[in-house]
Amino acid sequence: MGLGGISIWQLLIILAIVVMLFGTKRLRGLGSDLGSAVKGFRSSMQDSDEEKSEGADASDEPEVNEAAKTKSDV
Repeated sequence: MGLGGISIWQLLIILAIVVMLFGTKRLRGLGSDLGSAVKGFRSSMQDSDEEKSEGADASDEPEVNEAAKTKSDV
């Protein structure tokens, strides 16, 4: 028995039907598109984590009151 009562032969038949319906070129393109989407998602998550850690470092600096800044400039 395979996954949830599906045997390996049934999975192979489903795979063969999918290949016949879409073709190998289209499936290859779909796979590469999916891979690039996952890669972009991972890099954006890493960028987000880096921004959060940089934001935590910036909070250590003393805050400048914007109202006081504009009064001194006038």
